[in-house]
Amino acid sequence: MDMLLDSGTTGLVMSLEYARKKNYKNKKLERPIYIKNVDSTLNYKGLIKNTVNMELFYKRYKKRMEIDIIRD
Repeated sequence: MDMLLDSGTTGLVMSLEYARKKNYKNKKLERPIYIKNVDSTLNYKGLIKNTVNMELFYKRYKKRMEIDIIRD
């Protein structure tokens, strides 16, 4: 069973490896996004350069989401 958890953070991300494994079609962002940690330092994973548009389903609930892809 695959699952995605929204922890209430300011954004949703998935790993590049997971996106490739699931054959999600990603699109390149016009401008890369810097990833910041809780302490405001830059994250070592680098920039977010791609995103995936997808529909998430849970029981009768359906929502279209944009999920950013981070480097593994």
